[in-house]
Amino acid sequence: MTKPIMLDTFCKAGGCTKGYQQAGFYVIGIDIEPQPHYCGDEFIQGDALALLAELLEGRPIGPRALILSDIDAIHASPVCKRFSKLNAIHKRDYPDFITPLRPILQSIGKPWVIENVPGAPLNNPVMLCGTMFTDLRVIRHREFETWPPIYFPPGQCNHWGTCSGNAAWKENGRVTPSLKLYDFLTITGNDYIAEDGRKAMGIDWMTKAELSQAIPWRYTEWIGRQLIEVLA
Repeated sequence: MTKPIMLDTFCKAGGCTKGYQQAGFYVIGIDIEPQPHYCGDEFIQGDALALLAELLEGRPIGPRALILSDIDAIHASPVCKRFSKLNAIHKRDYPDFITPLRPILQSIGKPWVIENVPGAPLNNPVMLCGTMFTDLRVIRHREFETWPPIYFPPGQCNHWGTCSGNAAWKENGRVTPSLKLYDFLTITGNDYIAEDGRKAMGIDWMTKAELSQAIPWRYTEWIGRQLIEVLA
C-alpha cells in the first residue's frame, strides 16, 4: 500500500517530519535553507510560501515535479520569532508568516496543520507539552491549528518535577542544565548539555543548534495518526 504524502514546510532538520513518518506518512520537506541532517524521505530547498502558492496555481514543484494531486496533507512550522516570549519584551519587527499562510492552506483544501508558539495568532489550537508523553523529558509548549480540527490533547501538562530555566538558575546558580540536575529540560538557546537535550527530546540526529529550534517528533506522531484516520 502506498503511503500518503505529507508536505512538511519550514521543516528545518525534521523534528515534525519524523513524527509524521512514524504515523505512516511519506514526508517531503521544504525549507529555504539547506538541511544536511534532514531526516525525511525527500527534500526541496525553496521558499515555502512561494512553493505552496505555485501548487495552488497548478504549477509543479521540486525535482520530480510534484503537483497538488500528489499531496495528501500539509504541515507548516513558520518561523516563530515574531510571537515568542522574548520578542514580547524586545518588540522587534520580525515577519508574520501565519497570516499569509492560512488562506493558502485553506484554498488548497487538503488536511493541514500550522504549528507555532503559544501567543501566535492560531485559531482554536490544541496545545501539546512534553509532559503529556511518558518517554519525553522536555517542557516545550507548542500549539497546533488543524483542519479538520483537533481540539483535545492526549492528556494534561504534568509539570511534576524540577525544570531548567531562569528560575532554576536563581535557585541553583548558573550551571549548565543536565538530566542529572533536573527532571525536565527546556532545550532553548545553547545552555544545556547536547546529549541530554537529545535524550529529553527523543531526537538523536540533530546538532545542538538544530535541536534548539525543533519540537519533539512525538507531537506530530500523535497528530499524524489522527490525520491518517481522516485520510482513510
